This record gives sequence, structure tokens and C-alpha cells, in this order.
Amino acid sequence: MAVRLIVRTFSELCITAGTVIVLFVVYLLHWTGVQAESATAGQIDTLEREWVERPVPGAAPAPPPKPYASGRGIAVMYIPRLGGDWEWPVLEGTSAAVLKQGLGHYAATARLGETGNFSVAGHRRTYGDPFKDFPRLRPGDAVVLTDGTTWFTYRIARAPYRTVPTDVGVIDPVPRPLRKDAAAFDGPGRYLTLTTCEPEWGSSHRLIAWAHLDATQPVTQGKPRALTG
Repeated sequence: MAVRLIVRTFSELCITAGTVIVLFVVYLLHWTGVQAESATAGQIDTLEREWVERPVPGAAPAPPPKPYASGRGIAVMYIPRLGGDWEWPVLEGTSAAVLKQGLGHYAATARLGETGNFSVAGHRRTYGDPFKDFPRLRPGDAVVLTDGTTWFTYRIARAPYRTVPTDVGVIDPVPRPLRKDAAAFDGPGRYLTLTTCEPEWGSSHRLIAWAHLDATQPVTQGKPRALTG
């Protein structure tokens, strides 16, 4: 009788544990994606409204740009290699709260389009899986961003580089990875660094992709060829 009770209790515990695990997997795979879809759409809508309401530039010189505000939208990013509908907002900061809403700009790195290294982090999995297909990036691929006035087209310089989280030189103004043979650039320029977790469902390592600014054009001229070709 006691053995039967123990077996039944153990079975019930296993069923309960299995149910909890299944619910957690559903949360990771589905619900965080639903949350991210709503949050990113809201961020893009907010940016687009701000751009429409922005005063039209006049003859007077433009004032110096304001510092990026933590948690606020900066730009929208497009990577055709990752899908025709791949469109994600870039927000200032890389906190967990920010990365639930889109991609995050490392606050200490360069502004979009300026000399230095505009560096961006994103989830590989969960919260919409923005960088799920990160390993597919190849040299020459376009990474296009807009801040509402200008299109910035960057080009991937080399295939993604696998490294450890302590390899912080990858977001230096001129990227300086621990592995010298991985360096993509050797002097100042206008660079973009993308970072995400590796392996796909872990965070023991990082995947890095570097790009250089290839072209810019005003949004009044329409979308760049990288998005229409």
C-alpha cells in the first residue's frame, strides 16, 4: 500500500513537472513572440509618427542632434537576407526591458551613420527571434537603417564571428576582437556591429557581424536599391 502511494505521488509530481515545462516552452516560443510583435509594432508606429511631425528643414543650419534617450527609438533596421518582411526598431540601450521591444543600441558606441562603430544587440531566440537566422549573413549583405530623414546602407564585411561575452573589443570604434585574424577593419571608418547569443538556445558565446557604411540617401529619394532590387 505504501509503495503504491509512493508510486502514485511520484507519478503526479512527474505529470505536474511535465506540465510546467510544457507551459514554459509555450511561453518562450509563443507568448514572448506575441509580446515582441506588439511592442515592436508600437515602437515603429511611434517612430513614424515622430518623423511625420518633425519640422521640415529650412535654410538655417540644422541644430546639433540631441543625445539618444535611453529606451527610446532611434531607427528602423531592415536586413533583406533575413526576409523581405524583416523589420525591427532599434532603441537606445541594451537592457532586458529594451530587448523585449526590439534591437538595442550599445549606448557608448557611435551614432547612426557617424564615424565610429554603431553597435546593436538583439535576441537570437524569444521575443520575436529577431536574429534567429544570424548565421545566414554573408559578406556583401545589406543592412539598411533609417532615422526618418536618411537611409543608411551598410554592407557586411565578413561571415559571422563566434566569440565569448568578454570579447568587448568587438564594439570598439575600430573593432578589436580577441582573435586578431577575425578583425574586419584596420582603421577609422563608419562601422556597424551586430551581436547576438550563441548557441541558438544558449548564451555561453556570442555571434558578431561587422559592416561598413556603403551609401546614404535622403528618404525623399525613396527606398535604397538594397530594399527594392
